[in-house]
Amino acid sequence: MFKRLSLAFLIAAILVVPALLAQQAALQKIAINFPTRSGASWPMFIAKEGKYYEKYGLDVNLVFGAGNLGVAMITSGDAAMTNSSMEQALQASSRDPNALVLMGSTLNKGTFALMSAKNIGSVMDLKGKRFAVSQIGDAPYNYSVALLGKFGLTPRDIQWVPVGVDATARAVALTTGRADATLLTAPQYFKVEEQGFKRLANMADYNDIYASTVYLFTRKTVAANPRLPELIIKAQVEAIKRFYDDKAFAVKSYMAYDKQDTADVERIYDLNAKSQTLERVPYVMASAVNSIIDQANADQATQLRNFDPHKVVDNSTVERLVKEGFFEKLFGNSVKAEQDRQAKLAFK
Repeated sequence: MFKRLSLAFLIAAILVVPALLAQQAALQKIAINFPTRSGASWPMFIAKEGKYYEKYGLDVNLVFGAGNLGVAMITSGDAAMTNSSMEQALQASSRDPNALVLMGSTLNKGTFALMSAKNIGSVMDLKGKRFAVSQIGDAPYNYSVALLGKFGLTPRDIQWVPVGVDATARAVALTTGRADATLLTAPQYFKVEEQGFKRLANMADYNDIYASTVYLFTRKTVAANPRLPELIIKAQVEAIKRFYDDKAFAVKSYMAYDKQDTADVERIYDLNAKSQTLERVPYVMASAVNSIIDQANADQATQLRNFDPHKVVDNSTVERLVKEGFFEKLFGNSVKAEQDRQAKLAFK
Protein backbone atom coordinates (compact mmCIF):
# COMPACT_ATOMS: atom_id res chain seq x y z
CA MET A 1 0.00 0.00 0.00
CA PHE A 2 2.76 2.46 1.06
CA LYS A 3 4.82 1.63 -2.03
CA ARG A 4 1.83 2.21 -4.29
CA LEU A 5 1.20 5.64 -2.69
CA SER A 6 4.88 6.57 -2.99
CA LEU A 7 4.86 5.57 -6.64
CA ALA A 8 1.72 7.61 -7.23
CA PHE A 9 3.30 10.70 -5.63
CA LEU A 10 6.45 10.21 -7.69
CA ILE A 11 4.47 9.99 -10.93
CA ALA A 12 2.47 13.08 -9.96
CA ALA A 13 5.68 15.00 -9.25
CA ILE A 14 7.16 13.94 -12.58
CA LEU A 15 4.05 15.23 -14.35
CA VAL A 16 3.47 18.43 -12.33
CA VAL A 17 6.98 19.83 -11.92
CA PRO A 18 7.72 20.15 -15.66
CA ALA A 19 4.32 21.76 -16.15
CA LEU A 20 5.07 24.33 -13.44
CA LEU A 21 8.51 25.03 -14.90
CA ALA A 22 6.97 25.44 -18.35
CA GLN A 23 4.38 27.84 -16.95
CA GLN A 24 7.11 29.93 -15.27
CA ALA A 25 9.18 29.94 -18.44
CA ALA A 26 6.17 31.17 -20.39
CA LEU A 27 5.77 34.27 -18.21
CA GLN A 28 7.04 37.45 -19.81
CA LYS A 29 9.72 39.02 -17.62
CA ILE A 30 9.47 42.80 -17.27
CA ALA A 31 10.39 45.50 -14.76
CA ILE A 32 7.96 48.19 -13.61
CA ASN A 33 9.09 51.31 -11.80
CA PHE A 34 7.24 52.65 -8.78
CA PRO A 35 8.43 56.18 -7.98
CA THR A 36 6.82 56.64 -4.55
CA ARG A 37 6.29 54.59 -1.43
CA SER A 38 2.75 55.83 -1.01
CA GLY A 39 -0.86 54.97 -1.74
CA ALA A 40 -0.27 55.75 -5.42
CA SER A 41 1.84 52.60 -5.71
CA TRP A 42 -0.64 50.33 -3.91
CA PRO A 43 -2.12 48.68 -7.04
CA MET A 44 1.35 47.53 -8.10
CA PHE A 45 2.15 46.13 -4.66
CA ILE A 46 -1.11 44.14 -4.58
CA ALA A 47 -0.76 43.02 -8.21
CA LYS A 48 2.65 41.59 -7.37
CA GLU A 49 1.84 40.04 -3.99
CA GLY A 50 -1.57 38.78 -5.13
CA LYS A 51 -0.09 37.23 -8.29
CA TYR A 52 -2.36 39.22 -10.60
CA TYR A 53 0.58 40.00 -12.88
CA GLU A 54 1.21 36.26 -13.17
CA LYS A 55 -2.47 35.68 -13.95
CA TYR A 56 -1.97 37.80 -17.05
CA GLY A 57 1.29 36.15 -18.08
CA LEU A 58 3.76 38.62 -16.57
CA ASP A 59 6.74 38.01 -14.30
CA VAL A 60 7.13 41.53 -12.88
CA ASN A 61 10.08 42.93 -10.96
CA LEU A 62 8.97 46.06 -9.12
CA VAL A 63 11.82 48.56 -8.92
CA PHE A 64 11.82 51.71 -6.81
CA GLY A 65 13.22 54.88 -8.33
CA ALA A 66 12.06 58.34 -7.28
CA GLY A 67 11.69 61.48 -9.34
CA ASN A 68 12.88 61.35 -12.93
CA LEU A 69 14.38 57.87 -12.57
CA GLY A 70 11.18 56.23 -13.77
CA VAL A 71 11.22 58.10 -17.07
CA ALA A 72 14.93 57.35 -17.42
CA MET A 73 14.29 53.65 -16.80
CA ILE A 74 11.62 53.27 -19.47
CA THR A 75 13.59 55.37 -21.94
CA SER A 76 16.68 53.19 -21.47
CA GLY A 77 14.66 49.97 -21.65
CA ASP A 78 15.38 49.04 -18.02
CA ALA A 79 11.64 49.12 -17.28
CA ALA A 80 8.55 48.57 -19.41
CA MET A 81 6.37 51.05 -17.53
CA THR A 82 6.49 53.62 -14.77
CA ASN A 83 3.59 54.74 -12.62
CA SER A 84 4.50 58.36 -13.24
CA SER A 85 2.95 61.50 -11.86
CA MET A 86 1.02 63.17 -14.68
CA GLU A 87 3.12 66.31 -14.23
CA GLN A 88 6.36 64.48 -14.90
CA ALA A 89 4.82 62.46 -17.72
CA LEU A 90 3.59 65.59 -19.51
CA GLN A 91 6.85 67.46 -18.93
CA ALA A 92 8.88 64.55 -20.33
CA SER A 93 6.45 64.05 -23.22
CA SER A 94 6.55 67.73 -24.16
CA ARG A 95 10.26 67.39 -24.95
CA ASP A 96 9.58 64.57 -27.42
CA PRO A 97 5.88 63.81 -28.09
CA ASN A 98 6.84 60.88 -30.33
CA ALA A 99 8.70 59.02 -27.58
CA LEU A 100 6.19 58.53 -24.73
CA VAL A 101 2.53 57.65 -24.31
CA LEU A 102 0.12 57.92 -21.33
CA MET A 103 -2.31 54.97 -21.38
CA GLY A 104 -4.35 55.09 -18.18
CA SER A 105 -4.61 56.63 -14.73
CA THR A 106 -5.21 54.82 -11.45
CA LEU A 107 -5.30 57.82 -9.13
CA ASN A 108 -6.35 61.47 -9.33
CA LYS A 109 -6.39 62.57 -5.68
CA GLY A 110 -3.54 62.63 -3.20
CA THR A 111 -3.50 62.55 0.61
CA PHE A 112 -0.93 65.35 0.93
CA ALA A 113 -0.77 67.62 3.97
CA LEU A 114 0.86 71.05 4.16
CA MET A 115 3.01 70.84 7.30
CA SER A 116 4.76 73.79 8.91
CA ALA A 117 7.07 74.74 11.74
CA LYS A 118 5.48 75.21 15.14
CA ASN A 119 5.72 79.01 15.01
CA ILE A 120 3.72 79.35 11.76
CA GLY A 121 0.14 80.39 12.44
CA SER A 122 -1.48 80.02 9.00
CA VAL A 123 -0.76 79.40 5.33
CA MET A 124 -0.62 83.16 4.70
CA ASP A 125 2.23 83.40 7.22
CA LEU A 126 4.41 81.39 4.81
CA LYS A 127 5.04 84.46 2.66
CA GLY A 128 8.80 84.93 2.47
CA LYS A 129 9.42 81.64 4.30
CA ARG A 130 11.46 78.58 3.25
CA PHE A 131 9.49 75.75 1.65
CA ALA A 132 11.12 72.34 1.08
CA VAL A 133 10.54 70.56 -2.25
CA SER A 134 12.30 67.59 -3.78
CA GLN A 135 13.08 69.63 -6.88
CA ILE A 136 11.68 72.65 -8.68
CA GLY A 137 9.17 71.52 -11.29
CA ASP A 138 8.38 68.04 -9.94
CA ALA A 139 4.88 66.91 -8.97
CA PRO A 140 4.95 67.88 -5.26
CA TYR A 141 6.31 71.30 -6.25
CA ASN A 142 3.32 71.84 -8.57
CA TYR A 143 0.91 70.60 -5.90
CA SER A 144 2.49 73.02 -3.43
CA VAL A 145 2.13 75.95 -5.85
CA ALA A 146 -1.52 75.07 -6.47
CA LEU A 147 -2.34 74.67 -2.78
CA LEU A 148 -0.56 77.88 -1.77
CA GLY A 149 -2.46 79.62 -4.56
CA LYS A 150 -5.72 78.82 -2.77
CA PHE A 151 -4.52 81.20 -0.04
CA GLY A 152 -3.33 83.96 -2.36
CA LEU A 153 0.37 83.09 -2.41
CA THR A 154 2.40 82.89 -5.63
CA PRO A 155 5.66 81.00 -6.28
CA ARG A 156 7.54 84.29 -5.95
CA ASP A 157 6.25 84.70 -2.40
CA ILE A 158 8.14 81.57 -1.31
CA GLN A 159 11.83 80.70 -0.78
CA TRP A 160 12.02 77.26 -2.40
CA VAL A 161 14.50 74.80 -0.86
CA PRO A 162 15.21 71.77 -3.11
CA VAL A 163 16.26 68.81 -0.94
CA GLY A 164 16.17 65.93 -3.45
CA VAL A 165 14.87 62.36 -3.12
CA ASP A 166 11.35 62.08 -1.68
CA ALA A 167 8.92 62.94 1.13
CA THR A 168 11.29 61.60 3.79
CA ALA A 169 13.93 64.17 2.81
CA ARG A 170 11.32 66.94 2.86
CA ALA A 171 10.22 65.85 6.34
CA VAL A 172 13.82 65.93 7.58
CA ALA A 173 14.27 69.44 6.14
CA LEU A 174 11.25 70.59 8.15
CA THR A 175 12.09 68.86 11.42
CA THR A 176 15.74 69.99 11.38
CA GLY A 177 14.86 73.62 10.73
CA ARG A 178 16.19 73.78 7.19
CA ALA A 179 12.67 74.65 5.97
CA ASP A 180 9.63 76.33 7.51
CA ALA A 181 7.07 74.23 5.63
CA THR A 182 6.66 71.40 3.15
CA LEU A 183 4.05 69.16 1.54
CA LEU A 184 4.08 65.58 2.85
CA THR A 185 2.30 62.33 2.14
CA ALA A 186 1.22 59.85 4.78
CA PRO A 187 2.77 58.36 6.86
CA GLN A 188 5.48 61.05 6.91
CA TYR A 189 3.05 63.73 7.95
CA PHE A 190 1.65 61.50 10.73
CA LYS A 191 5.10 61.34 12.34
CA VAL A 192 5.83 65.05 11.85
CA GLU A 193 2.48 65.96 13.35
CA GLU A 194 3.20 63.77 16.37
CA GLN A 195 6.32 65.89 16.96
CA GLY A 196 4.18 69.01 17.28
CA PHE A 197 4.51 70.42 13.77
CA LYS A 198 1.35 72.00 12.36
CA ARG A 199 -0.93 70.74 9.63
CA LEU A 200 -2.06 73.92 7.87
CA ALA A 201 -4.06 72.42 4.97
CA ASN A 202 -4.98 69.16 3.22
CA MET A 203 -4.76 68.93 -0.56
CA ALA A 204 -7.58 66.37 -0.58
CA ASP A 205 -9.98 69.13 0.48
CA TYR A 206 -9.66 70.76 -2.96
CA ASN A 207 -11.31 68.89 -5.81
CA ASP A 208 -9.61 70.99 -8.46
CA ILE A 209 -6.05 70.13 -7.37
CA TYR A 210 -5.14 66.87 -9.05
CA ALA A 211 -2.43 64.46 -7.93
CA SER A 212 -2.81 62.14 -10.90
CA THR A 213 -0.64 59.17 -11.77
CA VAL A 214 -0.46 57.61 -15.23
CA TYR A 215 0.69 54.41 -16.90
CA LEU A 216 3.67 55.79 -18.84
CA PHE A 217 5.24 53.72 -21.63
CA THR A 218 7.59 54.44 -24.49
CA ARG A 219 6.00 54.11 -27.91
CA LYS A 220 8.84 51.76 -28.77
CA THR A 221 7.81 49.35 -25.99
CA VAL A 222 4.13 49.43 -27.02
CA ALA A 223 5.00 48.91 -30.69
CA ALA A 224 7.12 45.87 -29.81
CA ASN A 225 4.48 44.43 -27.47
CA PRO A 226 1.02 45.91 -28.24
CA ARG A 227 -0.83 43.78 -25.66
CA LEU A 228 1.43 44.71 -22.75
CA PRO A 229 -0.52 47.82 -21.63
CA GLU A 230 -3.74 45.80 -21.58
CA LEU A 231 -2.17 43.03 -19.47
CA ILE A 232 -0.74 45.49 -16.95
CA ILE A 233 -3.98 47.46 -16.73
CA LYS A 234 -6.05 44.29 -16.17
CA ALA A 235 -3.68 43.05 -13.45
CA GLN A 236 -3.68 46.36 -11.62
CA VAL A 237 -7.44 46.88 -11.91
CA GLU A 238 -7.90 43.46 -10.31
CA ALA A 239 -5.49 44.62 -7.61
CA ILE A 240 -7.64 47.71 -7.03
CA LYS A 241 -10.67 45.49 -6.53
CA ARG A 242 -8.66 43.48 -3.98
CA PHE A 243 -7.68 46.76 -2.29
CA TYR A 244 -11.29 47.72 -1.66
CA ASP A 245 -12.37 44.17 -0.77
CA ASP A 246 -9.52 43.04 1.50
CA LYS A 247 -7.96 45.57 3.87
CA ALA A 248 -5.76 43.00 5.61
CA PHE A 249 -4.17 41.84 2.36
CA ALA A 250 -3.79 45.43 1.12
CA VAL A 251 -1.94 46.39 4.30
CA LYS A 252 0.29 43.30 4.13
CA SER A 253 1.12 43.99 0.47
CA TYR A 254 2.01 47.61 1.17
CA MET A 255 4.33 46.67 4.00
CA ALA A 256 6.24 44.30 1.72
CA TYR A 257 7.58 47.39 -0.09
CA ASP A 258 7.48 50.06 2.63
CA LYS A 259 8.38 48.91 6.13
CA GLN A 260 6.09 51.07 8.25
CA ASP A 261 4.20 50.52 11.48
CA THR A 262 1.10 48.45 10.83
CA ALA A 263 -1.07 51.08 12.51
CA ASP A 264 0.29 53.78 10.19
CA VAL A 265 -0.37 51.68 7.08
CA GLU A 266 -3.88 50.90 8.28
CA ARG A 267 -4.44 54.62 8.71
CA ILE A 268 -3.14 55.28 5.18
CA TYR A 269 -5.47 52.57 3.91
CA ASP A 270 -8.46 54.14 5.67
CA LEU A 271 -7.67 57.57 4.16
CA ASN A 272 -7.46 56.15 0.64
CA ALA A 273 -10.44 53.82 0.98
CA LYS A 274 -12.66 56.55 2.44
CA SER A 275 -11.71 58.98 -0.33
CA GLN A 276 -11.99 56.26 -3.01
CA THR A 277 -8.69 57.50 -4.43
CA LEU A 278 -7.95 54.45 -6.60
CA GLU A 279 -9.86 54.48 -9.88
CA ARG A 280 -11.74 51.32 -10.87
CA VAL A 281 -12.03 52.49 -14.49
CA PRO A 282 -8.64 54.10 -15.19
CA TYR A 283 -9.29 56.61 -17.93
CA VAL A 284 -6.95 59.59 -18.20
CA MET A 285 -9.38 62.36 -17.25
CA ALA A 286 -9.73 65.57 -19.24
CA SER A 287 -10.12 67.71 -16.12
CA ALA A 288 -6.92 66.27 -14.66
CA VAL A 289 -4.91 66.96 -17.83
CA ASN A 290 -6.25 70.50 -18.16
CA SER A 291 -5.77 71.30 -14.47
CA ILE A 292 -2.21 70.01 -14.39
CA ILE A 293 -1.29 71.95 -17.53
CA ASP A 294 -2.76 75.06 -15.91
CA GLN A 295 -0.78 74.36 -12.74
CA ALA A 296 2.40 73.92 -14.75
CA ASN A 297 1.82 77.09 -16.76
CA ALA A 298 1.39 79.12 -13.57
CA ASP A 299 5.17 79.04 -13.07
CA GLN A 300 7.94 79.91 -15.52
CA ALA A 301 9.99 76.87 -14.48
CA THR A 302 7.32 74.34 -15.40
CA GLN A 303 5.43 75.83 -18.33
CA LEU A 304 3.88 73.55 -20.97
CA ARG A 305 2.64 76.29 -23.30
CA ASN A 306 1.97 75.27 -26.92
CA PHE A 307 2.10 71.58 -25.96
CA ASP A 308 -0.78 69.48 -27.29
CA PRO A 309 -1.55 66.60 -24.88
CA HIS A 310 -3.56 64.85 -27.62
CA LYS A 311 -0.21 63.77 -29.01
CA VAL A 312 0.61 61.66 -25.96
CA VAL A 313 -2.63 60.68 -24.14
CA ASP A 314 -4.12 57.39 -25.37
CA ASN A 315 -7.31 56.10 -23.69
CA SER A 316 -7.98 53.50 -26.39
CA THR A 317 -7.03 50.45 -24.30
CA VAL A 318 -9.28 51.41 -21.40
CA GLU A 319 -12.05 52.30 -23.86
CA ARG A 320 -11.77 48.87 -25.50
CA LEU A 321 -11.88 47.10 -22.12
CA VAL A 322 -15.06 49.02 -21.33
CA LYS A 323 -16.64 47.88 -24.60
CA GLU A 324 -15.58 44.29 -23.93
CA GLY A 325 -17.28 44.41 -20.50
CA PHE A 326 -14.10 43.80 -18.50
CA PHE A 327 -14.93 46.18 -15.67
CA GLU A 328 -18.54 45.05 -15.35
CA LYS A 329 -17.46 41.39 -15.21
CA LEU A 330 -14.91 42.22 -12.53
CA PHE A 331 -16.86 44.64 -10.32
CA GLY A 332 -20.45 43.74 -11.23
CA ASN A 333 -23.26 45.96 -12.47
CA SER A 334 -22.58 48.50 -9.72
CA VAL A 335 -19.61 49.86 -11.66
CA LYS A 336 -21.66 50.75 -14.74
CA ALA A 337 -22.71 54.23 -13.58
CA GLU A 338 -19.13 55.05 -12.61
CA GLN A 339 -17.88 53.65 -15.92
CA ASP A 340 -20.34 55.76 -17.93
CA ARG A 341 -19.44 58.88 -15.97
CA GLN A 342 -15.70 58.31 -16.42
CA ALA A 343 -16.14 57.70 -20.15
CA LYS A 344 -17.90 61.05 -20.58
CA LEU A 345 -15.17 62.88 -18.65
CA ALA A 346 -12.22 61.07 -20.24
CA PHE A 347 -9.63 63.01 -22.23
CA LYS A 348 -10.49 62.83 -25.92
